Amino acid sequence: MVYSNKSMERNITSEACPEHSAPIEDFHNRTGKKYHWNAETQGWILGSFFYGYVITQIPGGYAASKVGGKLLLGFGILGTSLLTLLTPIAADLGVGFLIAVRALEGLGEGVTFPAMHAMWSSWAPPLERSKLLSISYAGAQLGTVISLPLSGIICFHMNWTYVFYFFGALGILWFILWMWLVSDRPETHKTISVSEKEYILCSLKDQLTAQKSVPWISMLKSLPLWSIVVAHFSYNWTFYTLLTLLPTYMKEILRFDAQENGFLSALPYFGCWVCMLLSGQVADYLRVTWNFSTVWVRRVFSLIGMIGPAVFLVAAGFIGCDYYLAIAFLTISTTFGGFCSSGFSINHLDIAPSYAGILLGITNSFGTIPGMIGPVIAKSLTPNNTVEEWQMVFCIAAGINVFGALFFTAFSRGEVQDWALNNYHRHLN
Repeated sequence: MVYSNKSMERNITSEACPEHSAPIEDFHNRTGKKYHWNAETQGWILGSFFYGYVITQIPGGYAASKVGGKLLLGFGILGTSLLTLLTPIAADLGVGFLIAVRALEGLGEGVTFPAMHAMWSSWAPPLERSKLLSISYAGAQLGTVISLPLSGIICFHMNWTYVFYFFGALGILWFILWMWLVSDRPETHKTISVSEKEYILCSLKDQLTAQKSVPWISMLKSLPLWSIVVAHFSYNWTFYTLLTLLPTYMKEILRFDAQENGFLSALPYFGCWVCMLLSGQVADYLRVTWNFSTVWVRRVFSLIGMIGPAVFLVAAGFIGCDYYLAIAFLTISTTFGGFCSSGFSINHLDIAPSYAGILLGITNSFGTIPGMIGPVIAKSLTPNNTVEEWQMVFCIAAGINVFGALFFTAFSRGEVQDWALNNYHRHLN
């Protein structure tokens, strides 16, 4: 979408490593309009999504508990899909219009995970939560694995506007199927078997509350909740460092652009997707077959999923000019992060299933902050773009991740909290 202009603001490329990147070929199709956006403008455009995304986290969780996750998630994705279709027009109208559209897309996407958590609280039996939620949330990684190379193919044979048209139309098709096939609760599902419905309802009968008011004070005073907040914030700090700043490090220090190869760009997401699927199965197997406690499984998987990426992130700063090893470390780090999908990421459902959507909204609000401030802090720490400066960036991110893992291990819980159990909700057949 942007003209290649050498005069635009850019990072200072280090001379620590020799130049070894292959020249980037232009897109085969050049009919898509291009714009004169400098680096700062591009940063505002890309970051505007997060400013909308963070706003609807807590309101999304609260709304899901009132109106149901099906409608909230469905219309959130529909709105985002329609705005995606309008993106080329907004870009043509000006930067301000594009930033506004991106922020509105963030508002729609912000309800996604709180709504999903709210729905899973009524659908996932306690001993099957790890596998069900990991399969569900792994779809985000699989979507990235498919969409990155597919977008490149569309740009090559058509132009960049068709990327937005294709995925926008796909979102509308998804909305139609979602409204037709999905139900908020087992009681209202049209095709569920009687035995499956009874199994789900019986497994959850002592975990859900009938009280309509949200115990905000007790919730915010809950140390197990804050252990998830700290873990979520810490994990995302390293996550965004890996997926946002490490490619910059590879380009400006190692002088290798991973985006030259669509496969390499998608490889970390593929590793994370596989790990999420496997870790969910293993987590529930340990709980059911080996009778391991829920809190033990959540803590161990969070430790692996947070300390693992921290170790390889630090290692990435001390590998010299071996860019293949940098790619390997990026992939291994992101893959290890998949363990967290069966760790702190679903611990909301363990401690307060009735308010899981609201809890995720709270923790994800804090988890979005690293995406907004992490790159800014990293840029301030690397004014001269030296290897030593980048090593400091990686070590700080790793230290934050290790602290989050230890904090979660110390204060997390695996059982439903008292404040979430006032008046048991008894399902009626």
